Amino acid sequence: MTDVAHGHVGGTGISNVKLGMWAFLGSECLLFGGLISTYMLYRGRVTGGPRPSQIFDIPFTSVSSFVLLMSSLTMVLAVSAAHKDDDRKTNLWLTVTALLGTTFVGGQVYEFTAFYKEGLGFSTSLFGSSFYTLTGFHGVHVTVGIIMLMSLVGILTRSSMPGKKAEVVEIVGLYWHFVDIVWIIIFTLVYLIPV
Repeated sequence: MTDVAHGHVGGTGISNVKLGMWAFLGSECLLFGGLISTYMLYRGRVTGGPRPSQIFDIPFTSVSSFVLLMSSLTMVLAVSAAHKDDDRKTNLWLTVTALLGTTFVGGQVYEFTAFYKEGLGFSTSLFGSSFYTLTGFHGVHVTVGIIMLMSLVGILTRSSMPGKKAEVVEIVGLYWHFVDIVWIIIFTLVYLIPV
């Protein structure tokens, strides 16, 4: 067996670290499955406050979603550069990915603020509680991804990463793509399917 970024390649042909990330993402699927199911049950339960159709700004959220999806492309470019041992381009694309993610989170904060001003608080209705919980958890996951990306840029800048750099960038990329895929599902179910 050979060392691969602090892990070993097991019988699966995948390093233990990458296998660990896949297992973690599997557990995250269960978390988001539960949050999405809860939202779908409660999205029509508006006893007070505005209804979804009264507050959602589909064009704004569509642009914000496009920004997040473009970050998947820049993440692919970062992984490609890492496989070519091009640290400069890897850092560039990781930074662009983090900036796109930050733009998305900023849009989400703006949206939450606008919704609150329009009368949708966390405890206004079951819809409000389930909406803020689902989209808030996703926003936290994007923020964690941004921290991972910028930490990776710092590590690569110091060139202090043992093992295969490309695999570490790939592992962070797996997390980032997962967050993007979850948003596609959330955006479709929450914003595009009317109540």
